[in-house]
Amino acid sequence: MNAHEPAGPGRLVADVVAGPGGAMTDEVGVITGELTVATVPRPDGRADIAVQYTEADEWYTLTGSPVPLPPEGLEALHRDVLARIRHGGAARATP
Repeated sequence: MNAHEPAGPGRLVADVVAGPGGAMTDEVGVITGELTVATVPRPDGRADIAVQYTEADEWYTLTGSPVPLPPEGLEALHRDVLARIRHGGAARATP
């Protein structure tokens, strides 16, 4: 997802401040500070999770993405990912 804004129907986007240790990405390792997270459903029952420095152009894949959608749905997954990033510790797409 690097350099391309994640797109798709049902896409959820939110800003978050990463906790100590930040969020782990496939492309550049750990990123910290004010981040924007996008959770995008896929037709195969999984979701892509991308993260960027807020207001930056580059998007990165959150390590562990794509992930299966939980029974609770996309919003629950998005909330869970945001909570893990707020907590920090090199947060990943899956616990």
